[in-house]
Amino acid sequence: MVQLLDKRWRRRAIGVITGSTADTAQPLLASTYYLTRALGPFADVRVAERGSPAQVVSQFIEQRLPMLILADVGNVAEARDQLTRWLEDGGVLVRFAGPRLAAGDDDLVPVRLRRGGRILGGSLSWEQPQQLSAFPHDSPFFGMAVPSDVTVSRQVLAEPDATLNERTWAALTDGTPLVTAQRRGKGLIILFHVTADTRWSDLPLSGTFVEMLKRIVSFAGSVAASDGAATQARDTREVLPPARILDGFGAFGPPPTSARAVPATFSGRATFDHPPGFYGPPEGLLAVNTLAPNDRLAPLDTSALNARRDTYRTSEPEDLRGPILLAALGLLVLDALVIFLLAGGIGQFLRRRRPAATALVIAILAAALVASPHAFAQGQPSAGASGADEQALRSTLETRLAYVITGDAEVDRTSKAGLQGLTLFLAQRTALEAGEPVGLDPARDELAFYPLIYWPIVPSAPKPSREALEHIDAYMKQGGTVLFDTRDALEAPSGAGGETRGPGMQALRAILSSLDIPELEPVRRDHVLTKTFYLLKDFPGRFSSGQLWVEALPSTNDDEPASRPARAGDGVSSIIITSNDFAGAWAMRQDGQAMLPLVSAEPRQREFAFRAGVNIVMYTLTGNYKADQVHVPALLERLGQ
Repeated sequence: MVQLLDKRWRRRAIGVITGSTADTAQPLLASTYYLTRALGPFADVRVAERGSPAQVVSQFIEQRLPMLILADVGNVAEARDQLTRWLEDGGVLVRFAGPRLAAGDDDLVPVRLRRGGRILGGSLSWEQPQQLSAFPHDSPFFGMAVPSDVTVSRQVLAEPDATLNERTWAALTDGTPLVTAQRRGKGLIILFHVTADTRWSDLPLSGTFVEMLKRIVSFAGSVAASDGAATQARDTREVLPPARILDGFGAFGPPPTSARAVPATFSGRATFDHPPGFYGPPEGLLAVNTLAPNDRLAPLDTSALNARRDTYRTSEPEDLRGPILLAALGLLVLDALVIFLLAGGIGQFLRRRRPAATALVIAILAAALVASPHAFAQGQPSAGASGADEQALRSTLETRLAYVITGDAEVDRTSKAGLQGLTLFLAQRTALEAGEPVGLDPARDELAFYPLIYWPIVPSAPKPSREALEHIDAYMKQGGTVLFDTRDALEAPSGAGGETRGPGMQALRAILSSLDIPELEPVRRDHVLTKTFYLLKDFPGRFSSGQLWVEALPSTNDDEPASRPARAGDGVSSIIITSNDFAGAWAMRQDGQAMLPLVSAEPRQREFAFRAGVNIVMYTLTGNYKADQVHVPALLERLGQ
């Protein structure tokens, strides 16, 4: 039996990219887990393991994947042009909301998102979770059963406009969109206004989620329809002429004169007018088969036939494997004896044994002498490789702080001296004996060896290269922490929200615009940073008026409680921003005196600056264990004793 397959039967390769860091991406709670399980039965899923989102997007596009899924990725500015061209050529981009998308400013979405500057996670608050409403008639989800057990407690809102209704594929009972889509060139961009995990809704736990993705995957690799009806099937008035027809023996041949064209949406069995075969142009063939996918062959019922049944076999088969094997072995022995005798017999073999052995030894020694220089040449590594390996070995064997080389000699000298002073202070006050600080070029050096990287911002310096930003983004995703210091708290005016607007902050914003960073907030009074080693209220450096910013954590009354298991990793913020010039306060001369003066009347400000550095280093090394309240009674009991 011959069964024809067309593009409707093809398994699409889908790339999945997540914006979560290594801290929050728990194996069984991450969005990639739900997406992989939902897409696995009908698609080949490729999950990005390492690298920044922009870098992984470029890699997937170069692999010519027809569909990409971005789960809470807020910024792909470095790969935006390449992603736009891929969309216009027919790619399907599916995005899921989340804190990073809500905090970002990306227009690669089908509708305009409501934001007050930037939409934040707590912008929508409902008294009761909302359920799904019936799917619209022009939606690809039309005909699916609406689940009654799926509720949505949080979503990213769309800005109401004239095109919102026709771009809405699914909505909630209050009318707000849940899934929106828009055509971009030949491609399609789709946005789920909830996360791909269970933080914002129960949708990933339902079979409706699987069916939604299955219908979306069917668009991958095919040309989208017109805007507003891009999700509908091709026009039933379009017909496809027969191209190649199967005969009764399963061989292709030219279509007969009686064969007629089929509609573009034809999905039935072959008939006399529509014989089995391929219909349509070569780039879009439609397969017509004699049997439908659900048809099953049944055995012929011969109980009503009065036919005589004769026994075809009259005796049992005989096993000839043993005799044939013995005959083959005998022929092998006979062949060996004949060759031995033809070679001169035993006497000639004994006469030639000594010269043959001598020749064999000489050949082995010659081969060894010829191969020795090449082997020694391979065994000697180059000076560059040896230096890089030596630095990697040192960084692996001992903890070392690192700073980014900016190209400004004075700033780099201050950064190195500041981290040396902090390393000495750590050795004096804590159990950490770190090694010599290292200067890094993010575009070339490996960053994974260092738990904390100090990056002083120089306003006059050029913007880092794309390779440097991709390495920094990947480093932050894999659990590293970058401390950005704009060093302009004294000269920078404050905005309405307390943020500085100096030249250093402007340069930092240009850098962060190319990174996929989470939502940020000032350090709270109860943050782990305030009690990691010392009890602190502020984090001064050379200046004390600047604010320390870290990754925003959900509040206790938020939809994502702080005790959620997905936040049960080390809980370290991947980014810390200050403007107080920490390295300037930590920098010490060889004689033990401060390198730079402080801009404050507080005599103990330098001591507090070192304490702030100790808390930051301990925070990056030990995580949020000080936030664990389980051991508080035991600690209080020991203090009482």
